[in-house]
Amino acid sequence: MENLNLNESKKKSFWSKIKVPHTLVIITMIMLFVAVATYFVPGGAYEEVVNEAGKTVVVEGSFHYIESNPQGIVEVLQAPIKGIVASVEIIAFLFIVGGAFNLITRTKAIDFGIIRIVKLFKGKEILIIPILVFTFSLGGAVFGMSEEAIAFITILMPLMLSLGYDSIVSVAVTYLACVLGFSSAMLNPFTVGVAQSIAEITPFSGVGYRTVVWFITTLVGTLFIMFYANKIKKNPTLSPSYKSDEIKRQKLNQTDLEKEEFKLKHKIILIMLGLSIGVIVWGVLTQGFWITEIAAVFLAVGVLSGAVGGLSPDEMADAFIQGAKDMMGAAIMLGFARGIVILAENASIIDTILNVLSGVLGALPALVAAWIMYPIQMFINFFVNSGSGQAALTIPILAPLGDLVGISRQLTVLIFQLGDGFSNALFPTSGILLACLGLAGVPYSKWLKWILPLQAILFSIAILAITVAYLMGWS
Repeated sequence: MENLNLNESKKKSFWSKIKVPHTLVIITMIMLFVAVATYFVPGGAYEEVVNEAGKTVVVEGSFHYIESNPQGIVEVLQAPIKGIVASVEIIAFLFIVGGAFNLITRTKAIDFGIIRIVKLFKGKEILIIPILVFTFSLGGAVFGMSEEAIAFITILMPLMLSLGYDSIVSVAVTYLACVLGFSSAMLNPFTVGVAQSIAEITPFSGVGYRTVVWFITTLVGTLFIMFYANKIKKNPTLSPSYKSDEIKRQKLNQTDLEKEEFKLKHKIILIMLGLSIGVIVWGVLTQGFWITEIAAVFLAVGVLSGAVGGLSPDEMADAFIQGAKDMMGAAIMLGFARGIVILAENASIIDTILNVLSGVLGALPALVAAWIMYPIQMFINFFVNSGSGQAALTIPILAPLGDLVGISRQLTVLIFQLGDGFSNALFPTSGILLACLGLAGVPYSKWLKWILPLQAILFSIAILAITVAYLMGWS
């Protein structure tokens, strides 16, 4: 037992030596790097047209240099402000959901529900992780679920803490699970559907191989999360978010609640919360719900929960404002991160970088070019987070380029979706990632430290999937 504790201590000591800067420091450093790059990378642009499907696509061979627009100190100082304006919808979403959920939390209904789930999974808590991961991953794979994960963070985080896990696990079983499915999707209309349409191949073809890749990816991600969760349950101090999670656990006050009565009002609030999730899923699938609509649903259930829970108007106002205040840090990070992309867009260097990278691929052997296309797609995803937007930008160039070097268009689309997807859980320019981390109270620096080993594994899986697809002549 002493040897085991000694090993745990050594592990903790090793990882504690790895110091990751504050999230705002990381984002600011990247912003400054991009600003400096605008003085050396010339401006460039591709011509764009609207195709028969109504999508804006890049015209192959249309790249031309344009006057550069270097971003100086004034532009750098303005970038965070412009970034906040550009991200205002997501920031408003954070404030509304944070406030609404704090209203629900004040009623103690969620705490009562957690107590009962903890009792239900007593001794088999680990089983809830694969159930959640595969459910959210399937949502990402079938209908492109990603932003919708934000709504589940605040609901599942108290449960994860009560089961003995940490805030990182709550982000992993929701947003990360969606990313796993989104990246290796067999039917995602926003990536696979758009990319295959632009590449002029049969919509949603290749579903068999993509399903295999999706299952392997989700299984590996699930095992990684389970291994980590089990380690944290045995020794909570190993969690990067241990100190902040302890504060959150103290606020749950479950010991006191076990002596209290689970009243009708609490049951009604939990039913309303469950119905609201159903409304969100229905709205996303059939009505085109997104940030604004989801926030409205949460606001409605928050106000109704406060009223049913017996909170006075003043108590409801105080709870809402306090919940919104907790989202301030995440809102600032979002603005700064979006500022990075704004600098690159204003300098018109994104198309120039893309043109140079595509030129490099043309001189490589087919399989090597396929391998290189993957990190290139990841690099582009740093600046262009939209899956459909990235498809419109890169597929018109990379698909014909793949034809020239011997890469099938089906494989090009697979490379695109893998490169576009996995890095969404890594790059700080992903507004959805920062929103989820903000709701969970997990600093990006701690998340980065946790996610890097998994990203290395996913990178290897992606390269293997690309290699197998190429060798079997997948088309």
